[in-house]
Amino acid sequence: MNAVLDSPCPPTAARRFVTPDDLLRMGNEGKRYELIDGQLEELSVSFLSSYVAGETYDALKSFVKPRNLGWVVPEGTSFRCFSEDRSRVRRADSAFFALDRITREQAVTEGHCTVCPDLVVEVISPNDLAVDVILKVKEWLAAGARLVWLIDPETKEVHCHDREQPSAITIRREGETLTGDPVLAGFAVPVAELFRLPVASPT
Repeated sequence: MNAVLDSPCPPTAARRFVTPDDLLRMGNEGKRYELIDGQLEELSVSFLSSYVAGETYDALKSFVKPRNLGWVVPEGTSFRCFSEDRSRVRRADSAFFALDRITREQAVTEGHCTVCPDLVVEVISPNDLAVDVILKVKEWLAAGARLVWLIDPETKEVHCHDREQPSAITIRREGETLTGDPVLAGFAVPVAELFRLPVASPT
């Protein structure tokens, strides 16, 4: 048995090269990890970041599904779509594909998704390092993503990275509206809605 599969977090000295197929064989345990340079990298998540990711997914799905515009996938979906490293596996916090980007056959195929999304959502967690977050955005854009939303629950901002304008980052804040341009024409959601927390009703 592969030593990596025996222990979720093996000592560095005992680490062995892990393949995308190894990650799949880990089942639900593997969903906690991305695969970088043949090594398992545990995802840094928090309750709040997962909540915000869910709110963003719901906003996208509510717009896309009634209009039959494409595919929206939630947190945890694994992607192996990086041409510079075919063994790399990333997990977006949500993603959208235009309808013609994925066939029904591809959708029902087991394993990592090998098609890069049109829109990628990444939600920052408290333990995320800035250098790692920036690297991930660059990887998505290089892989073919047309738009990446980098969402920060702490500052309540959405940084929009457009592949066609890599040096011009648009920042949307509370009080402003987040749109899906140029990927999802017509989509719009108040930024504040993504960060609004449930409030108990007065008794």
